[in-house]
Amino acid sequence: MSNELEARRRFLLKLTVAAGTLPLLGPALRTVRAADPPPLPLDNPTAKALAYVEDAAQTKHPSFKPGSNCANCKFYQGPADAPRAPCQLFAGFSVAGPGWCSAWAPK
Repeated sequence: MSNELEARRRFLLKLTVAAGTLPLLGPALRTVRAADPPPLPLDNPTAKALAYVEDAAQTKHPSFKPGSNCANCKFYQGPADAPRAPCQLFAGFSVAGPGWCSAWAPK
């Protein structure tokens, strides 16, 4: 019986110490972030199919609307002033803010 009681006491002591250290680890855990995704290669099959370009001014696509670019598209996953950000259409890659593709849709 005393062995069980001693084991419970040790467990509760370890649990208390672990719970006490969590607030100390909080700031360190918040600073960890994933690496930025690599730029979308222009030879990517999806990029080719959607006529992706790094600079919207360079496109001659018939559906291009002046003023449209990745940074003001609803699929762009970063702030509008970010030079590059992930895009929902190109999983695992980042696109250029001034870029454009035929799937552009206003925010």
